[in-house]
Amino acid sequence: MLFHRKGPFSEDPPNLNSEMHYFTYKRNDLYCENIKVKDLAKEFGTPFYLYSARTISEHFHKIKKAFSSIDPLICYSLKANSNLSILKLLVKEGAGMDIVSGGELYKVKKVNCPAKKIVYASVGKTEEEIEEAVRYGILMFNVESLSELRKLEEVAVRLKKKINVALRLNPEVEPRTHAYIITGKKGTKFGMDRHSVKAVFFQRQEYPHLNIVAIHIHIGSQITQAAPFARAIKKVKSLVDELEIKGICLKYFNIGGGLGIVYDKENPQTADGFARRVMPLLKEMSARIILEPGRFIVGNAGILVSKVIYLKDTPYKQFVIVDAGMNDLIRPSLYEAYHKIIPLVRRKKAENKRQKLVDVVGPVCESGDFLGKDRYLELKEGDYLAVLGCGAYGFSMSSNYNSRPRAAEVLVKNNRAYLVNKRETYKDLVDKEVLI
Repeated sequence: MLFHRKGPFSEDPPNLNSEMHYFTYKRNDLYCENIKVKDLAKEFGTPFYLYSARTISEHFHKIKKAFSSIDPLICYSLKANSNLSILKLLVKEGAGMDIVSGGELYKVKKVNCPAKKIVYASVGKTEEEIEEAVRYGILMFNVESLSELRKLEEVAVRLKKKINVALRLNPEVEPRTHAYIITGKKGTKFGMDRHSVKAVFFQRQEYPHLNIVAIHIHIGSQITQAAPFARAIKKVKSLVDELEIKGICLKYFNIGGGLGIVYDKENPQTADGFARRVMPLLKEMSARIILEPGRFIVGNAGILVSKVIYLKDTPYKQFVIVDAGMNDLIRPSLYEAYHKIIPLVRRKKAENKRQKLVDVVGPVCESGDFLGKDRYLELKEGDYLAVLGCGAYGFSMSSNYNSRPRAAEVLVKNNRAYLVNKRETYKDLVDKEVLI
């Protein structure tokens, strides 16, 4: 194999994750399920995102099976990947949806997600977004502040509705992950402190049009160990015990998402391992549990396929310049995230000795425009590459920077490849602009 981080000549297959996915070599060609990826690159052009429906479905059911004894509501987190065909697939499997914007609400309505399986987070919901969600009849809002609570009460009065509410508690737990995706420690913009949450429950009569029935936590993303989740859940349990003494019982407890996956050398917990650690705590609570997995379900179900445009040698560095850039996949630049990079056609062992240490970079005019640094690869101009682990926070965080059209998205399902999002055109870039 050609992506070994410390040196060349590793021949392990690319199924590197503790959770199974369906990207693998067959006779030196990379396949997605039973379809050769190189054929798709020629058919759809590059760059494009490629997803495995089988991986998505199996990962959802791993979570469902692991927690089956408590029958939780599993709400897929749209922000990870909101492609409509992926959402439709998950809704058919029985998933609910965790949304954070009016646009995401619009999308889940398009795939007919049952309203009572939708929870709505975000620190900055607009009045218009709240109204639309209330009219659709979603299960509940995860409320992040007293100001938002007051706004919800105003909307409920005007619409003559009762609104279900979960209070988002900031449990002040710091998991080991990137600073930008920690959301449950002091100093972040997310949630409310314990004192404020408790005060709202005790003063809930001030919000007669709100059913304050739940507590929500979400401590961060790409968390590979169960311990931070357990600490956060114990803090909620302590608060719930205080509330119950006063006769206040919760209907739901939303433990959020954030389960990590393998990008490089992580050793994340499996769904079963996570469940074994936190279920004893959850079973002590009478509330129904809600989970919000995103990355765990789609992260390793997707790759970014790109073509080598140029090879560039300098006295200091060797570069592989490809047609995908930071506008397509911003995680390496934004988080210094590591994604394994592999060729669509693996060379013979004898040719591996010609591997070079290179940086894989894109065409965007930024020094931060890279997909991977210091990788052992032997490539020619015109070759194709796959960037692994791009199913989550890949296309969903892409942009038109440098006036670059966004990539296509392709889904392999039941031994067929479907174009599920057309490549943007130059016309798409200017259609909404007004020339004066």
